[in-house]
Amino acid sequence: MKKLIAVRGGSGNIIEPKVGTRPQDNMYLAVNSEWLEKTEIPSDRSRMASFDGIDVNVEKHLMADFADFAAGKKDIPNVPNMAKAVELYKLAKDFTKRNEDGAAPIKPDLELLTGIRDFSDYNLNAPDLATFASIPFGLSVEPDMKNTKVNVLNFAGPGTFLPDTTTYETSDAAKLLAILQKQSVKLLEMAGIETADAEKYAADAIKFDAKLAKVVKSAEEWADYPACYNPMKIADFEAKFKDFKIAYYLKEVIGEEPDRIIVEEPRYLDHINEIINKSNFDEIKGWMIVNFINDAASDLSQEFREAAFPFSQALSGQPELQSGEKQAYHIANGAFSEVVGVYYGQTYFGADAKKDVEDMIHRMLAVYEERLQNNTWLSEATRKQAIVKLEALELKIGYPDKIEEIYDRLQVIPASQGGSLYSNGRAFAVEEQKYNIEQLHKEVDRTIWAMPGNLVNACYDPQRNDLTFPAAILQAPFYDLKQDRATNFGGIGSVIAHEVSHAFDNNGAQFDEFGNMTNWWTDADYAEFKKRTQAEIDIFDGIEYGPVKLNGKQIVSENIADQGGLTAAVEAAKNEGDDLKKLFENFARIWANKQLTESIKTQTAVDVHAPGPERANVQIQCQDDFYDVFNVKPTDGMWLDPDKRVHIW
Repeated sequence: MKKLIAVRGGSGNIIEPKVGTRPQDNMYLAVNSEWLEKTEIPSDRSRMASFDGIDVNVEKHLMADFADFAAGKKDIPNVPNMAKAVELYKLAKDFTKRNEDGAAPIKPDLELLTGIRDFSDYNLNAPDLATFASIPFGLSVEPDMKNTKVNVLNFAGPGTFLPDTTTYETSDAAKLLAILQKQSVKLLEMAGIETADAEKYAADAIKFDAKLAKVVKSAEEWADYPACYNPMKIADFEAKFKDFKIAYYLKEVIGEEPDRIIVEEPRYLDHINEIINKSNFDEIKGWMIVNFINDAASDLSQEFREAAFPFSQALSGQPELQSGEKQAYHIANGAFSEVVGVYYGQTYFGADAKKDVEDMIHRMLAVYEERLQNNTWLSEATRKQAIVKLEALELKIGYPDKIEEIYDRLQVIPASQGGSLYSNGRAFAVEEQKYNIEQLHKEVDRTIWAMPGNLVNACYDPQRNDLTFPAAILQAPFYDLKQDRATNFGGIGSVIAHEVSHAFDNNGAQFDEFGNMTNWWTDADYAEFKKRTQAEIDIFDGIEYGPVKLNGKQIVSENIADQGGLTAAVEAAKNEGDDLKKLFENFARIWANKQLTESIKTQTAVDVHAPGPERANVQIQCQDDFYDVFNVKPTDGMWLDPDKRVHIW
């Protein structure tokens, strides 16, 4: 899994807008009610938020550019591999060919899957199957948490059909799984599978998924990054497997048996023989086939796309399927994300804006260092180490100077040479797997960017101790060169400090300035930090948000970052004599969000971010300056008693 901590999270608006609401009673509604009343969620989306508003514009610009490149109305820019992205876009947009082909592109792979005879056959073919189908575990090469100069092999369990293990405990679970089962049968029939066989595959898949859901990690558990680090000697790891020939699998897929492996899901490994065994063969086979047909359908005809939509629609509430043209752009953008991001940054991100944002980042870092210097609950030893880590932060702003090597390796085979959208995607997956495995014996490349330039987001990577601010987020309402500084502090300033705060949240605090998982705290300081972290958990835990209750533990890292981000932004604005009223207003504005009920359920099941209204209101309630600026009284809705306000960074 990518151990990245991003600013963007899903949230919903289930608070009725009320124009004229006083900031003292509900800051979020005071700022956003008019926007909430006027904003409509597009029919091919399940929400609209400040992030999404920017994303819609980015999407609009890039879709128009891709259409012009494909039609020859614009020259393809001299960005490495951009021509490949355009060629893939053409393939994806050619629905005449996609509709004519029907299921033909996937037939050979589907026949391989359905042709697996027994568990021995499965053992023999698993390494090849893993290049295009789901296997009930995953291997990946990532930086070693305790020595981030080197890469190491990681092991984890698979995902479940429903968004999270907790979703299986809800009243919606049976209905959602029934939709998936019915959808899978239809897709398999469309691909030429006999009805009786399709029904058995789908039923077996649901049974196997139920077994997985009992032992894989929940979103709350995944939110604890250090708990993912469980090194094992390879001999001890292999001894855990009985029926499945893991040593053979490793040699075939990786080319060797490494000395050790990092187990990200120890519980899953402990139960591995209950999951992967001869008795479960039919269920494993059905699960692989159902995963395959549902994943592959989006690369086929319009008929397949429509048949694969009901389950996604049930999870998100999205009224309509995305148009074919829009899908074509997103496929090209997904496969060549960094390439498209560089093009976007070079074309739409100005040098003046980058310079101004860099200046603001350094101002926020200076404020953060000052706050650490003046911290009253850290000892001098811990405070010094925190400042060392802060000063070691690497900054990535806008878009990268070089494009990662993997994009050079991806080759697009056009339809004229026998290529299909599916065959190209399959070849990409094989090359990406090979590239990832090759990193096992290479030093970690710290220049790699975690996010492309056209993504409306930002992140902190604890294992590289770096901050990434893509070009796309560096615009209104987060940032505008023409906005006053206070408004920018409430937007991008708080986002910058949010990402800095991740270096010192419940996960980041356990990594040093090199990204190594090392304890740099005194025992007394860490005990106080855990006490304050618990207060952050408690203040959000159990908040009712429409159909759900928030899990304070699951969202604590992002809430710590929000708290530190807003606090530092307020401090920076005060230092410059800026208008704090505008700062608080824009902080509330950047979390404006409308979302469909089904999507709220899905998002909150897996997201480590609090919903937008709560991110705005609860964090503002914890800022002492807010009460002075808006003259908030104990009788007002936004009042929070001083002893209940959470202060960490």
